[in-house]
Amino acid sequence: MAGYFDSTEKGAAAALDAVEISIIRSLAVQLLELIGPGDDHLGDDPLAELFAEGPSEAPTDPVLRRLFPDAYADPATATTAQEAEELRARSAEFRRFTENDLRAAKRESALLVVRTLDAVPVDSEGGGIVELTADQSRQWIGALNDLRLAIAARLDLRDESDTDELFQLPDSDPRKPMVIAQLWLAGLQESLIETLMAGD
Repeated sequence: MAGYFDSTEKGAAAALDAVEISIIRSLAVQLLELIGPGDDHLGDDPLAELFAEGPSEAPTDPVLRRLFPDAYADPATATTAQEAEELRARSAEFRRFTENDLRAAKRESALLVVRTLDAVPVDSEGGGIVELTADQSRQWIGALNDLRLAIAARLDLRDESDTDELFQLPDSDPRKPMVIAQLWLAGLQESLIETLMAGD
């Protein structure tokens, strides 16, 4: 089925038209720009990379906050000032030692999506077949999820009822294309998950 993944001997494949390829690639590039560059400033010293500490404060951008949430409960839900301070300290400590690796993994998955799409042999209309191995499929699943989270953050979607409400927007609403893209990416991701599970 066009636009969704099916099983192949090597993993999964989907026939995507030129618009679908363009949408996914554009969103992945935007995600890469938002996540930022890697730790190239550390040079060739493997120990420097191993012991590099990440940020201790949560990102201010709503998309990055959704992609890199606090590991512990929101301090605003604490019942005492001391509990709130402990939650903030724990989240900061966890973020300091994990966010660099999380960013690297998300960056790698988004970059794989871009490279995969760039390597697709296109037909006369600009579409083509995206073919993935099982390992590539897992990275694509992560990247598609990140793209969905990014759109959800921009639309301020918090649960299913928000999505249902936005889906009823008139076509003239500037948010409508993002809502449609979010739902399509969800279907694409679900088809890839089902394909991967069927192959295991």
